[in-house]
Amino acid sequence: MEFFRSLPRFTATAVLLVFLLSCFSFKSTDAFDPLDPNGNITIKWDVISWTPDGYVAVVTMFNFQQYRHIQAPGWTLGWTWAKKEVIWNMMGAQTTEQGDCSKFKGNIPHCCKKDPTIVDLLPGTPYNQQIANCCKGGVINSWGQDTATAVSSFQVSVGAAGTTNKTVRVPKNFTLKAPGPGYTCGPAKIVKPTKFVTQDGRRVTQAMMTWNVTCTYSQFLAQKTPTCCVSISSFYNDTIVPCPTCTCGCQKNGTQHGNCVDQDEPHLASVVSDHGKKNTYAPLVQCTNHMCPIRIHWHVKLNYKEYWRVKVTITNFNYNMNYTQWNLVVQHPNFDNLTQLFSFNYKSLTPYGAINDTAMLWGMKFYNDLLMQAGPLGNVQSELLFRKDLSTFTFDKGWAFPRRVYFNGDNCVMPPPDSYPYMPNVGTVWKVSSLKLVVTLMLSTAFFFASI
Repeated sequence: MEFFRSLPRFTATAVLLVFLLSCFSFKSTDAFDPLDPNGNITIKWDVISWTPDGYVAVVTMFNFQQYRHIQAPGWTLGWTWAKKEVIWNMMGAQTTEQGDCSKFKGNIPHCCKKDPTIVDLLPGTPYNQQIANCCKGGVINSWGQDTATAVSSFQVSVGAAGTTNKTVRVPKNFTLKAPGPGYTCGPAKIVKPTKFVTQDGRRVTQAMMTWNVTCTYSQFLAQKTPTCCVSISSFYNDTIVPCPTCTCGCQKNGTQHGNCVDQDEPHLASVVSDHGKKNTYAPLVQCTNHMCPIRIHWHVKLNYKEYWRVKVTITNFNYNMNYTQWNLVVQHPNFDNLTQLFSFNYKSLTPYGAINDTAMLWGMKFYNDLLMQAGPLGNVQSELLFRKDLSTFTFDKGWAFPRRVYFNGDNCVMPPPDSYPYMPNVGTVWKVSSLKLVVTLMLSTAFFFASI
């Protein structure tokens, strides 16, 4: 305070203002994904031809994220037109509202809104309304798992727009929901026109004009309720550490749970069916202490001389959803020495170059790439064999358990570290055994002399 008193009033006020602004300028670490720092969704807008009053463009979304899918009910894309553009027609997608097109006579545009909202068409759309990479209900897989299905496209015919590179104005204020909030999109940037190679590879065509929009994900902006949790156990301790209580929600009081279903519910099938008709994507979970749709269990199974083994089990407690193309991301320092993996695919993620401590795991096609809804078949599992690095390996202080776990891009809640199964202290056990032995010998000696 003496420092502020020694300054003129104006200077002290200015310093205080700068200090307060700097405090509010820091971004939350949750707004940055440390396991996929370069992941983004890039929207490429290619003008492929001119029309009498505008242009035809192909809009393509690339999910360049390593493990975060866009899941059902899919993406929703929006923007604001720079001028008074309208959408005459679309292929592979549609706007959710037409808007006020009353000033048009004869041909009516597909959409007249200043800020249209676009959604993907559903599977089964007639072929004359499709283009390549469309019509998947807005679902896009991650680039790290399957590049072939990490793309979504649609075609749009824009009117009341410019008809040359100099008169076209790029849209602004792009928004992306996938399906909920969490993505922030930057401004459209004009780039070199995209080149297209024909199927026979003998001719290359070029877009008239191309601009890109980059959208990044932030867990801080998404503000999602946790959707998964982690439980742990080990061979060296009988304790099974469950998911933290109320991780994803709490059961309602009373006999009528309302927000969950008992697995022993006598009319379980009808309850699930009724819920699915009313809420297609709303989870209906099994009543548990954690109330999460997904639980990952990490069990330290065996210890060998040069290796150690872990069993990973993913259980679906959601009666209303199965998970296709699921993936699991685990961070652990021993992934640098992963020797063998059973029944899962594996990819090393190295967001920071030489540090190889993060793995992405997913199911094998046609075998366990589909995680069924809650029930007897609602789980997948694998075993991981690690080679020991004697300079770092230990079972002490929870070292054998993962640092972070993500399921389908969502951060799973870990148990508190102080609850981890502890390694028995061999020295303590020996001391207790020795004490018992000494006491037994003393009592035996006392009884012996007493009987003489």
